[in-house]
Amino acid sequence: MRVANEELEEQTKALKKSEQELQAQQEELRVINEELEEKTKSLEIQKKDVLDKNMELEVARANIEQKAKELEISSKYKSEFLANMSHELRTPLNSLLILSRDLADNTKENLEEEQVESAEIIYKSGNDLLVLINEILDLSKIESGKMSLNLENIDLQDIGSNMNMQFRHVAEEKGLQFKVNIHEDAPQSILTDQQRMEQVLKNLLSNAMKFTHHGGITIDFKNPDETLKINREDLKKESSLAISITDTGIGIPKDKQLAIFEAFQQVDGSTSRKYGGTGLGLSISRELSKLLGGEIHLTSEVNKGSVFTLIVPVELNSENEELREKVEITRAENKARFNNQQKVKQPEKTPQNIQTNDLPEENVKDDREDLNPDDRKILIIEDDKNFAQILKKQSREKGFKTLIALSGETGLTLARKYIPDAIILDLKLPGIDGMDVLDVLKDDPKTRHIPVHMMSAYEETIDAFKKGAIGYLMKPPKSEELEQVFTKLEDYIQRKMKDLLLVEDDENMRKSIKTVIGEGDVKITAVGSGSDAIAKLEKGHFDCLVLDLGLPDMTGFELLKALDEHETISVPPVIVYTGKELTREENETLQKYTNTIIIKGVKSEERLLDETALFLHRVVDNMPQRQKKMITNLHDKDSLFTDKKILVVDDDMRNVFALSKILTGKGMKVSKAVNGKMALEVIEKEGNFDLVLLDIMMPEMDGYETTKRLREMPKFRNLPVIALTAKAMKDDRQKCIDAGANDYLAKPVNVDKLLSLMRVWLYR
Repeated sequence: MRVANEELEEQTKALKKSEQELQAQQEELRVINEELEEKTKSLEIQKKDVLDKNMELEVARANIEQKAKELEISSKYKSEFLANMSHELRTPLNSLLILSRDLADNTKENLEEEQVESAEIIYKSGNDLLVLINEILDLSKIESGKMSLNLENIDLQDIGSNMNMQFRHVAEEKGLQFKVNIHEDAPQSILTDQQRMEQVLKNLLSNAMKFTHHGGITIDFKNPDETLKINREDLKKESSLAISITDTGIGIPKDKQLAIFEAFQQVDGSTSRKYGGTGLGLSISRELSKLLGGEIHLTSEVNKGSVFTLIVPVELNSENEELREKVEITRAENKARFNNQQKVKQPEKTPQNIQTNDLPEENVKDDREDLNPDDRKILIIEDDKNFAQILKKQSREKGFKTLIALSGETGLTLARKYIPDAIILDLKLPGIDGMDVLDVLKDDPKTRHIPVHMMSAYEETIDAFKKGAIGYLMKPPKSEELEQVFTKLEDYIQRKMKDLLLVEDDENMRKSIKTVIGEGDVKITAVGSGSDAIAKLEKGHFDCLVLDLGLPDMTGFELLKALDEHETISVPPVIVYTGKELTREENETLQKYTNTIIIKGVKSEERLLDETALFLHRVVDNMPQRQKKMITNLHDKDSLFTDKKILVVDDDMRNVFALSKILTGKGMKVSKAVNGKMALEVIEKEGNFDLVLLDIMMPEMDGYETTKRLREMPKFRNLPVIALTAKAMKDDRQKCIDAGANDYLAKPVNVDKLLSLMRVWLYR
């Protein structure tokens, strides 16, 4: 019994212990449940928060999409606004520029000097407005990412020479020093867009010239300084080039140094400011430097000067994301826009429109006041006064009187006025350069016979000989080299009979060529094979060689190569006169050895006479009447326009009047239409037009639709159409060509470009 009680007590204790454990577990479970309930409530709150945030994100995403659409529409409207603004501004500007230019040219010589000056001021002011329009459009293109780069390896010497050529004379006129320094540590060349880079440098240099009145301006090409802090992460100092433009000008206050890079901002923006300008140059320069993968730094102190430093990578990576997003703009379009921004377009310099009273006074002593009819005269066209004096002294020792011109324009005027016996011509000149001067001289029947010897610090170029120069001497010349130049010139002047070697195996063709060239002042030696030609050249001197490519013993190519490799033969200017259709490879091979290639065909006889007269330096006025007339007609560019029937289609009667006045002045017959529908009716009715000048933006039927419909008419499928538009947007040209136009010009129309383009399509 006692044992049973003890067992019961033990069991009771065990039960109590179990009860206590159960109570403890229940308490733990209660606590856990409470914790779970709290966590559940927390998760529910978090879930609600997530749902709320997802909703907010969805709303934000919808807002962003809406903003993106609005931005796209805004960008589209901005582009359309700029295009329409460009059109509305350029349309009246077009007639203003054409008519003011026509008045300034004073072709009928019925205006007073003051009236001509007023017309020139109007023309220049119109061009200033055109520059502003182009700057605004350029800035807009950069900001909208619609401008990209044309990358190529550029030699720093070329960039330095271009800057020196454009700004040295501006600095001299202001009494400033101008230096271009290419440091030894600078790379020889860089991979970039030359047009855009030079645009930045010219903007910076133009500012330096404007705000500097004493001292000087220096442009340094070098590696970036160690102390320079570069902001762009992708621009590494060790693989960059620094171009610093240092001036001693008025300086820029510290509080204005950031603001001047913003559009339309200037240091002095008051109504009484001393310096003009739009305030766009530095803004465009900053954006272009970014496009070039670089940046611009500025340090300046008031009344002491400024240093603008352009930092660009030595090799710009065209594959980066930023450039891939850009829309391609062709190099030709870049160049056209760039030239319009940087300078006022001047009338093309030709023998007909360069007048003595257009030219500046030049403080230089020569013999122009002491000339007699029998004096032998040499014209020296050289912008270095010291070297010109050296040449003058040498000329006098040889028995020549001298005329000196310090610019190409003055040189051309003196050449036409005095008809010198010989000309010494520098290559790099202020204004039009030596190559352009040579072109004009050789295009004018009055001066084309004058022997021209080139002298330049630049390396010899075959282009000078192809244009008719008799020699090329690199500066600085040795005394014996100068002696040879004057000996060569004297030989050309004294020899009245010129020697021509004709290499042609066909007897009838030889007779025909002799008849074309004439033998009054030319002695023609004709041979029928390559070996005979070599033998003649070994024995004597010839002033020109006319060559057919099909010879019995060797090809013309083989003959030219043999002459080039011959040790004793001095090869004269070579004119290839052939009926063979040349491949591109054959043409490239011939260009290495020959001055001119003439394919027998339309006007080939006139061209042969013209080219031989050029290289033989024949006086056109002394040639037989038949030959004289052939050359004169060939060089009279405006004779092509006589009686040509032109249709001008434009809804703006100011433009119609301006274009009609110019075209009728050139001998053309002009019909008019104010929209595309009327133009098609006129073309169908009259049907014998030689060319159509077609505006694009017109009521009823625009230029695109007009061109498409015109091309659908079989008999007018080949009628030349030149599209004219003032919208000036990037893809306008391609749209016009796709519609069926033959060519395209942006308004305001440059008259010289228009006439040049018309010559191309009328000649065809």
